[in-house]
Amino acid sequence: MFLKLTAAAVLALSINAPAWAEAAPAPAAATPVPAGKLTGQVQPQAYRIDLTIDPRQERFSGKTEIDAVLKTASRTIDLHWRDMELRSVEVQAGGQVLKPAAQQVDDSGVGRLTFAEPLPAGPVTLRFVYDAPFQTAPAGLFRVKVGDDWYAWTQLQSIDGRGVFPSFDEPGFKTPFTVTLRTPPGQTAVSNAPQTGVKREGEMDVHTFAPTLPLPTYLVAAMAGPFAVVEGTVPPTPQRAKPLPLRIVSPRPNADKLAFALEGSKEIVRLLEAYFGDAFPYPKLDQITSPIMPGAMENAGADLYNDALLVMDEKATTGQKRSFGMVVSHELAHQWFGDLVTPAWWDDIWLNESFANWMGFRIGDEWRPALNIRAGAVQEGFDAMRTDALVAGRPIRQRIETNAQIDEAFDSITYGKGGHVVAMIAGYMGDDKFRDGVRRYMAAHRYGNATSTDFFKAMAEASGDARIVPAMQSFTDQQGVPLLTFARTGTGWQVSQSRYARLGSQAPATRWGIPLCLRTTGGTRQCQLMTEATTAISYGGKGALVPNVGGTGYYRFELPAAEWDKLIAAADRLPGGEAQALADSLDASFQAGRASPDQLVAAARQLARQKDSYATGTGIAALAGYAEAGFLDEAGKAGFQRLGNSLYGPRVQELGFDPRAGAYAGHDPEETQRRQQAVGFLVRKGGDAALRAKLTEATRAYLGGNKQALDPAWYGPGLAALIEEGGLAAARDLADRALASTDPVFRPAALNAVGGSGQPVIGRWILEQFQDSRLRTSERQGLIRGVIVSGGTRDLGWDWLKSNYEALANSGGGIFFASRLPGMVAGFCSVQRADEIASLLRPKLQGKTGALGLERSIERVRSCGVLKDARGTELSAALAKVK
Repeated sequence: MFLKLTAAAVLALSINAPAWAEAAPAPAAATPVPAGKLTGQVQPQAYRIDLTIDPRQERFSGKTEIDAVLKTASRTIDLHWRDMELRSVEVQAGGQVLKPAAQQVDDSGVGRLTFAEPLPAGPVTLRFVYDAPFQTAPAGLFRVKVGDDWYAWTQLQSIDGRGVFPSFDEPGFKTPFTVTLRTPPGQTAVSNAPQTGVKREGEMDVHTFAPTLPLPTYLVAAMAGPFAVVEGTVPPTPQRAKPLPLRIVSPRPNADKLAFALEGSKEIVRLLEAYFGDAFPYPKLDQITSPIMPGAMENAGADLYNDALLVMDEKATTGQKRSFGMVVSHELAHQWFGDLVTPAWWDDIWLNESFANWMGFRIGDEWRPALNIRAGAVQEGFDAMRTDALVAGRPIRQRIETNAQIDEAFDSITYGKGGHVVAMIAGYMGDDKFRDGVRRYMAAHRYGNATSTDFFKAMAEASGDARIVPAMQSFTDQQGVPLLTFARTGTGWQVSQSRYARLGSQAPATRWGIPLCLRTTGGTRQCQLMTEATTAISYGGKGALVPNVGGTGYYRFELPAAEWDKLIAAADRLPGGEAQALADSLDASFQAGRASPDQLVAAARQLARQKDSYATGTGIAALAGYAEAGFLDEAGKAGFQRLGNSLYGPRVQELGFDPRAGAYAGHDPEETQRRQQAVGFLVRKGGDAALRAKLTEATRAYLGGNKQALDPAWYGPGLAALIEEGGLAAARDLADRALASTDPVFRPAALNAVGGSGQPVIGRWILEQFQDSRLRTSERQGLIRGVIVSGGTRDLGWDWLKSNYEALANSGGGIFFASRLPGMVAGFCSVQRADEIASLLRPKLQGKTGALGLERSIERVRSCGVLKDARGTELSAALAKVK
């Protein structure tokens, strides 16, 4: 769709224009509109952005000036703006002020300025005056009411800067930005650079900021509102001689829970400076929160987070603290890797996200070792394999040719797989050599842009091993999960590599350079780089073979049945990462038609004895997934419940259960997580009536006003159990309580419990009747998603989606919503349903953001149906035997 200026705006543009500009023609039809990258004929040099932001209003206004260089004479200039009311457009060039015709020529936000005569090559200044709507979800400049106050924030990655100011909205253009923000009196304004002053002009406060260091458009920040602010400094370090100003900025209801984030951020900055061997790259650091940000964003000097990631105290749950450590470390690592050095184009976004993901787990673990944060990286990598194992997909480094493809690059392949691959290469190179390669790369491209080639070059130079580059590229430039098949030989093992495929699928032949590290349970670690299709390994250690030492290898393995049994028997004694690798590869073997159901049951028993909280639930989780997908008959379901009760009942007896707030504050974090897993299963799936009654009693007391009755760790199972018992009346009451709350943990937990009830009567109420002015756009979408993905309401949700897909897709979902929307239907398990999804949604998404996600969902649904038809009966029989 092409959006045109209104007649009034066109008239405004023509006032006082030179004679030749009065008849400026529309863009020539023969001139192609850039589908992705601009032509590069214009190089921006600096921006001056002046925004009037009153979060109480529905629109904001702005003035933007861009100094640029036109490389060749041209009648047109292509740049970016989206859905703006342009009040005036001027271009100063060659000593003249010209007024071109201006038109948005693409719905992704490509704009075109057209002149009657060619502009001469050389310096130009573009000036825009405009206004635009605030968004209600986190994309562009968005606003939200929290309590009695309105607040506004920017979220510009990946290409939403063009919705806030006209720009050359590509990562390869890094320039200084001078920002001015006009706000209602008394409000706090935040941007990337330090504030230089505030003065009153008319009825608005005018906040001025120093020019930034060179930034791409997607890292520009502008926030305004009556925020609560806590201030401090990060003390000097060996890398930085002066204190670094640090603030935590959050909506006012969160004011009493910001000190934890202030102190934690100080330590994480110090750890990152030590790793990079370099001072924090910007003159100040603000950490800002928003209640609807779905994750976090690394704006230079002004990171933005979901409230729940920062708003907490020392009594917060282990899960919250883990998220704080990992996500803050991730976002602050970006200040160097992504902000200081930025990818030249979106096909290298993995350089940002894969590295930062690895750093998030690594530095988070250094911050609080007892939280076992680093083990989460292994879990995330194996989760990514479930996506990467599909035939429909993409490599980590994907060529981005159109704007519609950009957001699809922000997925589990970039984050989970990319982070796992970085960890694997770092482990193979050695920590010091890998760190030296990172420092070499950063020094060479400081405040500039770089590519994958630049990164690989730095790694090769640091390692002194030319094989590292093709090995890394085999993982970044190829799709798929390597499968290493082990066969016994007289003196060791023969190992063959292939691309893993599920039952009923056929993957193309692929070869990798795999850093293979193995050991036996009684032996030592042995590593080699496997580049051939088949290789012989001489290894005779005692005990069970462990084919993925530490679980850091991005591959799956297949063993002879007897070797599987030996490894399963040792599962409870393996380090956590190796136990996760066992669980993933065994489940993958079952999905490929090889491992037996009895082996899955045996693994669930052994893994439940694991002390590592990331590993202990992996075995039962695989079986729970098959139960949820409808694999089991009634006898199988009963056996699954008996199995879970036998594993988790004794654990609760051993660890105890006290639902009161802070009851386990200061306890071992791994213990608290194992308790949560056990209670969650027994209350939701195990049918422990006494435990359920104790939890629901505490939940009712909490909702009745006793805030000490229930710890946030139990919000999920407690609120879900309450709705299961109370039905629609309980759901309506809980939804009302959620919308009346500003608590960043309780409010989303309560709405998740309502949306994920699995009760058709509640699902219909959500889809057909639930309307409330307090319900935010993203919350409404989350409730709909809950209906569609929950087993009991999945069919109901699908029927609704068939008639309402376009409305949902166009409902203003914020960052990456369109690319992830098709994933809502991935929970079905039927060949027939896969065909129905394909028939309905393929025509709607052809060539659009979300097309790849749809193909993945179709394949998941079909693959699940094939597996259920082939192996559901034998899995039910194996579980029915459980005593």
